[in-house]
Amino acid sequence: MTIRDILKMGDARLLRIAEPVRAFDTPELHQLLADMRETMAAVNGAGLAAPQIGVNSQVVIFGGTARNPRYPDRPLVPPTVLINPVITPLGTEEELDWEGCLSVPGLRGKVPRWSRIRYAGVDERGQAIDRTVNGFHARVVQHECDHLIGKLYPMRVRDFSQFGFTEVLFPEISAAEDD
Repeated sequence: MTIRDILKMGDARLLRIAEPVRAFDTPELHQLLADMRETMAAVNGAGLAAPQIGVNSQVVIFGGTARNPRYPDRPLVPPTVLINPVITPLGTEEELDWEGCLSVPGLRGKVPRWSRIRYAGVDERGQAIDRTVNGFHARVVQHECDHLIGKLYPMRVRDFSQFGFTEVLFPEISAAEDD
């Protein structure tokens, strides 16, 4: 396993449309996922998309089994590998909440997301995943899957008076990000 460098906003590779994965349960895919898990854990991420480490594939991971210091008041999201995802909004209701991103370090912004979604795709073995979720879980999935279509959360911010440095907006969270 290797901790990979995370690309930062401004890197053109973050703006690409990711390619679908066609081969499952391969040593290469398992290595990618091991590296992604180690990288995400090293920086207290709630999720990570393959494009964030320079891999142009439709692969995201998210969730965990312990509270995340970057999102201390959020509920746990089950650890998930999601490949070739499809997101379907269930209704038109949106929720506005704060987001951060490993590719946009040190900043947070209020981002609208669908309140309730269905997501489908496959895991690393090609087994189907089909879930209906809401709240923080839905937000994390939408955020990570945005990376697969070349979007970073600031592109979705509607009110830039609700966008700023984490250390100013949330000093208690900023301290956890520095750990």
